[in-house]
Amino acid sequence: MFLYLVQHSEAKKEGEDPSRPLSERGIQDITKVALYVSQLNIPIIKIFHSTKLRARQTGEILFEHLRPLKGISETDGLAPLDAANIWAERLKDINDDIFLVGHMPHLGRLASLLLSGNADKNIISFKMAGVVCLKREDGGVWSLQWMLTPETVVGAKGMDSYCDGL
Repeated sequence: MFLYLVQHSEAKKEGEDPSRPLSERGIQDITKVALYVSQLNIPIIKIFHSTKLRARQTGEILFEHLRPLKGISETDGLAPLDAANIWAERLKDINDDIFLVGHMPHLGRLASLLLSGNADKNIISFKMAGVVCLKREDGGVWSLQWMLTPETVVGAKGMDSYCDGL
């Protein structure tokens, strides 16, 4: 099983808009990442996102480009201060490759819990609109496969010119 953890893309400041939708840069960053990931032909089954608007919008842009077989769903347990063990337990019963779109510090704590057994280790430095790919081997052991950030795909063929037009 492959698990893709995505920190929502850049959102507007609360003073600008209390609902905190994605900023123009946030839309461009996640679109660029989604386009790149779509070229990898990853067989995504489903995208789950938190209840916050910025995570939903990030998930919707990923959905638009990745078209997971079972769609996209809002779910609990992905809010910034939710316990990491909520999704760690759920993942034990999931064998499909999925995306989880959420927030810091939750995603960092979840990744650390899966990789080391300790949610407090801070193993991965997440970036907004970044994707962290983890793999669960037989026996339930997790490993880091790769990480992608909007800066990583700068200069990727066709990405910059497409995103500049957004």
